[in-house]
Amino acid sequence: MREYQYPLDLSWSTEEMVTVMKMWEALEAANEKGIEATTFLKSYENFKKVVPSIGEERRLGREFENLSGYSLYHTLKLAKQNPTGRLKVKNEYGRND
Repeated sequence: MREYQYPLDLSWSTEEMVTVMKMWEALEAANEKGIEATTFLKSYENFKKVVPSIGEERRLGREFENLSGYSLYHTLKLAKQNPTGRLKVKNEYGRND
């Protein structure tokens, strides 16, 4: 996992920050080594309890993608297409790296 600041809102409680950080960690795992889709989707479900607004989700997702190169939108789309399998996002060349 790379070294960068996760996008967080300082008005969140510590528990909420931990929930959002777990979402970013699950997103990294899905893109770097693979993760069970159910685990990723559960992290996303918890994330949505902290960030219910789609606009805020998109803003945070874009911010994270700019930092990491990992798309919350595309990863979530893949997880929903295959919610019971292993989730491993392919890079832009179609290979699993």
